[in-house]
Amino acid sequence: MTYLLLCIGFLLLALVAALLLRRPGGPSMGALALAAVVLVVLTAVFDNVMIAAGLFAYSDAHVSGLRIGAAPVEDFTYPLAAVILLPGLWNRVRRHDDVRRRDDP
Repeated sequence: MTYLLLCIGFLLLALVAALLLRRPGGPSMGALALAAVVLVVLTAVFDNVMIAAGLFAYSDAHVSGLRIGAAPVEDFTYPLAAVILLPGLWNRVRRHDDVRRRDDP
């Protein structure tokens, strides 16, 4: 299995979960886009630094070959999945906690 297939599956799971967890009152699309840009830039910088320092390497047999600097594009799916999934999860947990607090004496 290649990293790209694994990452596509991971993104699809995040997207399905985000759609199921979606509630009104979540972050705006602009805020999510800004978060995605910041996380992708940070991933690009720090992945390239860590790869250049020799902390880890990727087998060419398992990556797509597309790279941003030394970082394979597959590395960028994880921050994107976080931007997709975590706001919905946070909103669900926060709303559940608000309901529990109202029910407590």
